[in-house]
Amino acid sequence: MAHTYIIGEIGQNHNGSVDIAKLITQLVARPVKEALFDLDLQPIDAVKLTKRDLKEELTQSEMNRPYNSPNAFGRTYGEHRQYLELSDEAHFEIYRYAKSLGLDFVETLCAPGTLSLLKLFTPDKLKVASRDLTNLPLLEALAETKIPIILSTGMGGEQELDMALDIITKQHTDISILHCVSQYPTHPANANLKTISYLKKRYPQYTIGYSDHTIGISAPVAAVALGAKIIEKHITIDRYMKGTDQINSLGPDGVRRMIRDIRLTEMSLGEENMFIDSCVLEAKEKLERSIATKYALPKGHIIAEKDLHLLSPGTGLPWHKRHLLIGKKLRKDKPADELILKEDVE
Repeated sequence: MAHTYIIGEIGQNHNGSVDIAKLITQLVARPVKEALFDLDLQPIDAVKLTKRDLKEELTQSEMNRPYNSPNAFGRTYGEHRQYLELSDEAHFEIYRYAKSLGLDFVETLCAPGTLSLLKLFTPDKLKVASRDLTNLPLLEALAETKIPIILSTGMGGEQELDMALDIITKQHTDISILHCVSQYPTHPANANLKTISYLKKRYPQYTIGYSDHTIGISAPVAAVALGAKIIEKHITIDRYMKGTDQINSLGPDGVRRMIRDIRLTEMSLGEENMFIDSCVLEAKEKLERSIATKYALPKGHIIAEKDLHLLSPGTGLPWHKRHLLIGKKLRKDKPADELILKEDVE
């Protein structure tokens, strides 16, 4: 059974609060059970936070731009961004909490200056946001850490991706590539999940996955069926809480359903072969059809095809073995609509 590495992206759904970030982390770590088959399903594997360095983020005019959105946490866009930034120490606190719950921890670092948090801890993986696929100085700095890197392709094509890979592989090759569409939320017609199959063929040396911004859980589940080995999805404790990404995220029940459906999809994929599984033998015996008498036949009757039809259960002779009966003499009386077996004729 393949294992899909699922990343629950907190991003900035913490709204500047360590406590909210911990609540989302706790949500991610909850066990998931499929009651009908009594299956304990593996929860999400990792949580992810985003770290920005506002000195390397926006132009001064953009920082000073009035921000009148209902999701604003400040009068200007710069004040809004500052409100949502957690300190290195806060990231470290959330990292330790995630680790205490058995989760991996992934960081999206958006500028070389954010590497300062590596003095406090080492994330399990570093994420490059799709907007930074062409940020070559950042890619060089991240690659030099030798920490495994995940690249999102949402704002880049093959040329941009190859350029990024060329930079990183000078240092190491522990790289994952996530198909992504940077539309928030992504319209279903734009998801183009078949890119996953393309990436698996074009870059077989790397782990291929999907960073999802669609509404609901159908796209990530379909991505797993197409061979995605990593799924990244925004999560929150309340989709109607203040914040730009909240409504596009999965709430508690959505998280549970996504985990359930991804883990069941993993089990369902099986192997590239065709066979009768042992689990269907009971149903096969009960429901398949066997050769039976169409009407009552006396002892000594010479059986003809017109005397036969098919009825359940499937414990008798199948139709393709009717030659074992036709032209043979019955050893005993046979009532109508009962199986007729090889030992019933001579």
